[in-house]
Amino acid sequence: MASMLWESSLREKSSDLHEDTWHITIDDSIEPHRQARDWYQYISGSFARFRCSLCKRGWVSKRVQVVFHFNLNAAKREGTIKLRRFKQKCRRCNEARMEDPNFAVENIDVLIERLVEKIRMRCYSENLGENNRPSVFSGRVNGPHESQHCEACQSGICSQAN
Repeated sequence: MASMLWESSLREKSSDLHEDTWHITIDDSIEPHRQARDWYQYISGSFARFRCSLCKRGWVSKRVQVVFHFNLNAAKREGTIKLRRFKQKCRRCNEARMEDPNFAVENIDVLIERLVEKIRMRCYSENLGENNRPSVFSGRVNGPHESQHCEACQSGICSQAN
């Protein structure tokens, strides 16, 4: 289900990418700052919700990190995007596992818009400047960011690290 939301947003936002076809897949094996040759990297963050698979407790996080690796095969007119959504774990459960984030559709759209801008600059050499459309969040976030429960902190890419 999650990958369909990302693919749908990408189809909508990438319709003007020089008639090339782009595809996105979720790939939890992506290592930040270790993209393959001829690939580009873009790291961004957004609001997301989590739910513990053990105790069913839910929480929100103000800045969930997302890493995109992307590449254009100009000869085939196809672009490939690999996406890694960094996980968090419940602070109440002793045996908690890292849980996948659930992004609101609006936030997926913002992340994909930003990504498409990076693709246009890197793969098509377009000069677009910078656009800072904010993520959408409804609700309240309480408490400190807890690095020991954040996969992005453990990978050294979390901007909220204590």
